[in-house]
Amino acid sequence: MRDLHILFAKLGAEVGSNPLKKHIKAPILTAQMTEEQKRLWHKIKNFEIDDIDASFTFSDRLARENDWSIEYALRTILEYKKFIFLIAVSDYPQTPSDQIDQVWHLHLLYTESYWIELCTNTIQKQIHHGPTKGSEERTLFKEQYVKTLDLYASIFNEKPPNDIWLDVDTRFSDIHFTRVNRKRNWIIPKPRFKN
Repeated sequence: MRDLHILFAKLGAEVGSNPLKKHIKAPILTAQMTEEQKRLWHKIKNFEIDDIDASFTFSDRLARENDWSIEYALRTILEYKKFIFLIAVSDYPQTPSDQIDQVWHLHLLYTESYWIELCTNTIQKQIHHGPTKGSEERTLFKEQYVKTLDLYASIFNEKPPNDIWLDVDTRFSDIHFTRVNRKRNWIIPKPRFKN
């Protein structure tokens, strides 16, 4: 819950209020969750990804490195936690949205937080990130992504937010990213021509 305290402080809100109420809904537990899964989801949901003693937190870095608002970064962290839960309870591989993958990549850099605090202490399961081996796996990852979206809807009794979990075609076509130093380079979007 400290993640929310940090967010409220950054947004200048009182902890008793909820400036994100319209954006962050508490996931509905469904009849499809076993008691064990409900306990696991509670542990993952309450996992503290931000170090409240740090002047530059995980969520700050995530927002800065992706040019996201702090609100969007925190919403994406919540979706990342849901994704981790889906991996933990499913018996087949899950594929994240690109936004969730950015959270995951960054979390892997915080090795103690990821491997010890999350994997070992919170979920008691080692979750490895398996990068693509190339374009020959594109169909496989598309199929896994669709299954992930379906499992999400089944477990959380709602569709994933479409500004974080893009549709499958966009997810696998809008992926041409390059790290750019914006102090040394201008970024000018290409014009889009209609066919």
